[in-house]
Formats: sequence, structure tokens, C-alpha cells
Amino acid sequence: MTATAQVVDLRYPVGKFDWNAPVTQSDYPRLIAAIADTPGALRSAVAGLSRDQLETRYRPGGWTVKQLVHHIPDSHMNAYCRFKLALTEDEPMIKPYEEAKWAELPDSQRVPIEVSLELLDALHQRWVALLRSMDNADFNRGFRHPERDGVLALSHVLALYAWHGRHHVAHITSLRKREGW
Repeated sequence: MTATAQVVDLRYPVGKFDWNAPVTQSDYPRLIAAIADTPGALRSAVAGLSRDQLETRYRPGGWTVKQLVHHIPDSHMNAYCRFKLALTEDEPMIKPYEEAKWAELPDSQRVPIEVSLELLDALHQRWVALLRSMDNADFNRGFRHPERDGVLALSHVLALYAWHGRHHVAHITSLRKREGW
């Protein structure tokens, strides 16, 4: 390895999410735009992939590309519901889910990716409309997660999901680059 070579962690191609990074009102338009862009970015990332390529793991021990495609709307549906809960209830306790087990369910194994791509398109139309309607007070609302201390403000959850879409799209695009696809 040369002195300028960098070791890349295949788990975090865009870096880990920083829960301590401040999120301000001026960040909201950029973060909402990132969420709005996720469905198109995912479609572009998987465009033209063969069945065998979709069954390729993005890293040793990781999910297949197909599982990643199905995971993103699974995760973002949960986030959308959590936003709605936080906007309509006072600091609700949300229920986590076993994302790794969801990725092993038959629908994540057998359903064509186009179904999840269409689901993500529709979901993000609704979610982005909701996000764009929110004011600063709304982004200060939050929910409780049983695996984290305190209340998670929607402003930070917005940043998390803007990162989440980029994170998984980068799993696919970096795999394509490594494999020469």
C-alpha cells in the first residue's frame, strides 16, 4: 500500500452518521432535498444490473444489492411513520424492528426490486410533502427510541435519513466501481 492509499471501510462508504453534529434550520432544505433525491439515486445505482449482480453482496458478510433495495423502503416507511407519530403525539415511544431479519424475509428475497423502487418513489413523495410542510417547531418535536437515551428530535432524524439513503446507494455504487460494472 502506498503512503497515500486509504483504507476504506466498506460498511460506511460515506462515513458513519454523526449523532453529535448540529442540525440547524438552515440545514433542512438540503437534508429534505437529499431525501427527495434518494429514489432517483437508487434507481440510477441499480440500472442495468443483472440478476446475478443483484444477488451479489456489497461486502463480505453484507446484504445483497437486492436486499439493500428492499431495505431502504422498509427503513424509510418506519421513519415516515415515526415522523407522523412525533407530529401527532407528545414524545411517543416508538417500536424498533429487526432490520436484519426483515432483510431475510421471503419478500426481500423473491420480490422484484422494481416493486420496492416504486414503493420508495411513492413513499418519498408523501414524506417530502410532509417534510416541506413542517416548521421549525415541528422539527424540534421528537420521539423516544428504547435503544437510545432521551428524545430524538426530528431535526436529527431528518439528518439521519438523508445520510441513510446516501449510505446505501453508496454501497451499491462503490460495489459497481470495484467490480467494474
